[in-house]
Amino acid sequence: MAVAGGSGTRAWVEQVEKSLDKASVPSVAASRRSIYRVPACIKDGDPNRKVYKPRAVSLGPFHHGDPELAPMEEHKQRALRHLLRRANQRPRLLPELVASVEEVAEELESAYYPDLGDWWRGEEGRERFLEMMVVDGCFLLEVMRAADLHAKIAGDDYAPDDPVFSHHGVLYMVPYIRRDMLMLENQVPLLLLQKLVAVETAKPPNSDVINRMVLRFMSPSPRPPPSDTLGLHALDLHRRNMLYGYHPAPPHWSSSRDEPGPDDIIIIRSALELYEAGIRFKKSHSKASLHDIRFRHGVLSMPSLTVDDSTKYMFANTMAFERLHVGAGNDVTAYVFFMGGIVKSAKDVAVLSSSGIIQNAAGSDEAAAKMFAIVSKDVVLEPESALEAVQREVNAYCDKPWNKWRASVIHNYFRSPTSVLNFLAAVVVLVVIAVQTAYTIMAFYYN
Repeated sequence: MAVAGGSGTRAWVEQVEKSLDKASVPSVAASRRSIYRVPACIKDGDPNRKVYKPRAVSLGPFHHGDPELAPMEEHKQRALRHLLRRANQRPRLLPELVASVEEVAEELESAYYPDLGDWWRGEEGRERFLEMMVVDGCFLLEVMRAADLHAKIAGDDYAPDDPVFSHHGVLYMVPYIRRDMLMLENQVPLLLLQKLVAVETAKPPNSDVINRMVLRFMSPSPRPPPSDTLGLHALDLHRRNMLYGYHPAPPHWSSSRDEPGPDDIIIIRSALELYEAGIRFKKSHSKASLHDIRFRHGVLSMPSLTVDDSTKYMFANTMAFERLHVGAGNDVTAYVFFMGGIVKSAKDVAVLSSSGIIQNAAGSDEAAAKMFAIVSKDVVLEPESALEAVQREVNAYCDKPWNKWRASVIHNYFRSPTSVLNFLAAVVVLVVIAVQTAYTIMAFYYN
């Protein structure tokens, strides 16, 4: 039986052959990509898939038009009007803003490549894209300035009962906006904010100004920007802020015998097990990097971490960015992997909280432990990372005979009040028997 197209060259074969020259040539748009849709294989780690979806405001094209986020669109337009009204001496400010954004429209579109839908393509699509970028960008500037105590915005610029930009709005609504700015699918390039601020202030573009503005808004304890390079977006800048500072040296193995093999499996003991083995926990300095995890002389030093409702959103989206963006590294993922092993139960949270390493605002130790279990699911540690070296040192310490015996005694005899009482009773009995034996021997020799 003849196959259709069998006598000639199949159309799909010709199409593939024609595309061979393009197979290994990366496009400029692909190299600029930095904002991604989270694929299903990553979203499956979250039972409800809520950690990747904004709940208050859409930023950028991926969630634009979502009916659940539509109420915030009115507030965006009001923010734009306030920004323009504040510059009443420049009646042409809006056209200038649009023209400035249009200059970098291709670069902004490339940040979403190739997930930018047909709605945003073509001449009409480009106009919609420019409008969205200007409106969303001005909204973000107004939100960050309203939340910044140092921002010079007139006190009567917004109404006292404004639901977003008043003191009440900053207190109750802005935290949800801040959380949505952690979503990988809900980002706008910081290049957009840089262009808008440059036109608004009539000053040359300044990456440092934008970086500092975003960091002040995103982090309760912002460090100096990691570099003068403009961040890709708010999530990228927040990630770099978490890793800023101490950078551990790569691991050096003393001999080929100690060097880890490809089949080696690292077992991470829980905080309670480490405590029973004699390891003590110590909080690193207050502004420590997530890199700052060290083990010396039986003391495991770790940076302080505040665990609250936004923590799982931050870690889940940052890890998704590290998985999808080439060159982002694996640092936050490695930290989450490490913490997922250290924290296995509420008792582990209690151990770390007593040392000041975990500041638990999640409601309970059980809630904090559950959060770590969710975000660390299916996470893989990068081979030969600094944290892998720390874990090997910790395991070597725990495997020493004295420490193993100590951990066994504490685990079996000191985990509960009943066990402690039984142990003390046994000790008392042994002491009484020893004393009686000694008196018997002494009486025998005396007689």
